[in-house]
Amino acid sequence: MSQDQWSAVDRYLIDHLLPPDPVLDTTLQASEAAGLPTINVAPNQGKMLHLLARIAGARRILEVGTLGGYSTTWLARALPDDGRLITLEADPDHAAVATDNLARAGFADLVEVRVGQALDTLAQLEAEGAAPFDLVFIDADKPNNLQYFSWALRLSRRGSVIIVDNVVRRGGVIDATTGDPAVDGTRRLFEHLSTEPRVSATAVQTVGGKGHDGFLLALVTADV
Repeated sequence: MSQDQWSAVDRYLIDHLLPPDPVLDTTLQASEAAGLPTINVAPNQGKMLHLLARIAGARRILEVGTLGGYSTTWLARALPDDGRLITLEADPDHAAVATDNLARAGFADLVEVRVGQALDTLAQLEAEGAAPFDLVFIDADKPNNLQYFSWALRLSRRGSVIIVDNVVRRGGVIDATTGDPAVDGTRRLFEHLSTEPRVSATAVQTVGGKGHDGFLLALVTADV
């Protein structure tokens, strides 16, 4: 199969299962106009995040890696009116675009965009007593995947869901010699999870408009 076929299948799935969405379309257009990289999740992946949050009954969500707020919007739509989503973004310009997009989507009061290095902000959240979160979505710089997951676990509870995006790296995750920091960071995460007793996890390969990659899904099964 080719990338063209993967993209065509994605379009078929989206056409049949996701109705037109002017708000999300505008979010993508505004992000592109601002020069943000086009590395947001695909629409069907965003809908998957939304459904996972609803299935989990999430009332408090943490996102590591905001970009333009596209996945943030999908997640925020799953929250009840009194829910809360905190999303972390290192780049102030990206955060400004996301803030505008989220306000346009009607989530200015539901979502808080925090600017700064996520490892610093995660420690601040712990110090503030912001935990526990019911669902954590990690889609940030891949060399720090293990550190982000460790923080996600600390800020969770038994029954929380943790999702990590981009964990297959076009198959590079099986190569211990690549020297790619993103691959190495993801491999460290898998190596840790192979002996982590507090979660039950799986990972799934995906192909589509975004190419060959995958996501990791973990359920916290013990008190943390």
